[in-house]
Amino acid sequence: MRAFVITAPGTAGVQDVDAPAATPGEVVVDVERVGICGTDAEFHSGRMAYLHSCLAHFPMRLGHEWMGTVSALGAGVDPVWLGRRVMGDTMLGCGRCRRCTRGNQHVCADRQEVGIRGGRHGALAEQLSVPASSLHHLPDQLDPALGALVEPGGNARRAVHGANLSPGDRVLIMGPGTIGLLCALFARAAGAEVHMLGLPGPGLEVARTLGFDNVWEEATLPDLPLDAIIDAATSPALPTWALSRVEPGGRAVFIGIAGEESLVDTRDLVLGDITAVGVLSASPALAETIAAFAAGTVDPRPLIAATTGLDGVADVLAGSRPPSAGPGPKIHIDPRMR
Repeated sequence: MRAFVITAPGTAGVQDVDAPAATPGEVVVDVERVGICGTDAEFHSGRMAYLHSCLAHFPMRLGHEWMGTVSALGAGVDPVWLGRRVMGDTMLGCGRCRRCTRGNQHVCADRQEVGIRGGRHGALAEQLSVPASSLHHLPDQLDPALGALVEPGGNARRAVHGANLSPGDRVLIMGPGTIGLLCALFARAAGAEVHMLGLPGPGLEVARTLGFDNVWEEATLPDLPLDAIIDAATSPALPTWALSRVEPGGRAVFIGIAGEESLVDTRDLVLGDITAVGVLSASPALAETIAAFAAGTVDPRPLIAATTGLDGVADVLAGSRPPSAGPGPKIHIDPRMR
């Protein structure tokens, strides 16, 4: 089959590789759609931290935001999965440790991450093998675009849940990238008054096209009481700023990851009686996200700028956008396209 393979920083392309086999407990999925995210770009550039901590190594196949149809079953897999449209959890815990048995497999110390960590191949290929236990069925009303947005959507859903928003609460979301915009959509669905903060550029413009009127740059941000702040950006200075600005008794949620250490003043945390929440992974919110997409409560498809084939992946990871791309931040890949 054809698969996109990175062999060294900045060196990648489509290769013919062996198709996956359905081993015991696993399934083979015919991949229909894959989202490209910032983590993938970090691997392509060689900056991704897992490369330097030896939790990942080249050559590798990326792709953790995916959907497709189950085409083969390994021994012991329930036959009901055959032919089903599915997406899958990125985080694959060992299933034996204390964290896994307590329902926290997404932070298992020995976990694999599909297309990211532990040698588990990703979905930028015509086929993918994953454990059946990681699968989530996609109802018919979810098209391939929505199916491949469940994984990033689950991350955003967890961030908004961490903000504990009630109707009428005011939330500031920092960083109008894919996750920040998804957070805004979920926060609006929860009835919150959504404000967005970002640098000048297309991200804020996309937020406006999605119907968000309270869109600010640093110089224009009004001095309003903020019941919650969600940091979906990558600046190491923003966590400290968030704790200094959120209302006493409020919540600060951190889902963006900076490339260097972020420092916080715990006096702001303690004296403001602020709840700080960190979010890693969509795992606990995948089913909720599928339900929200299926109900139409949240529709993130306007975030998709373009869909291209495997031959266009290298250019996308290097920072180029397909000529016909719209303004959205997300590029999707259909491995069936030539």
